[in-house]
Amino acid sequence: MRFNITCVGRMKSGSDKDLFDRYIDRARKTGRGLGLADISVREITESRAQRGADRKAEEAASLEAALPAGGKLVVLDEHGKSLSSADFSSKLEAWKDEGVPDVSFAIGGADGHGDRILARADLKIAFGAMTWPHQIVRILLAEQIYRALTIQAGHPYHRE
Repeated sequence: MRFNITCVGRMKSGSDKDLFDRYIDRARKTGRGLGLADISVREITESRAQRGADRKAEEAASLEAALPAGGKLVVLDEHGKSLSSADFSSKLEAWKDEGVPDVSFAIGGADGHGDRILARADLKIAFGAMTWPHQIVRILLAEQIYRALTIQAGHPYHRE
């Protein structure tokens, strides 16, 4: 199984990117023993369209084009489900056990996700009811992926 994180916009160098990279590195190392082949990160250029609806549609098309065939799609969306870390881990593990080859995580642009990507989603999740900057969402996602893998590995990082 592979994880693919696809984001609208670029993360600049600095402490945010360093923290994101640290969690991705930890997740890669922990995931190897669990059958995780890789975690890729792809950044999609933000749309320059004038209207928000047009920007969302263009960005959704770019995100959709980046998705590998035959995988599952998890969309980060403020209207998504709030899952516990254990439930998130269980979902990823169930997909692995089903033989799902890829799980893609999509983080939309400043206007949110377009209808096409929302309709395609296998799971929509939110990190609470608040709106978060994209850099923080990336860090939160990377940490939750790492945490999910440590739960599966029986590592003491996650304490209940």
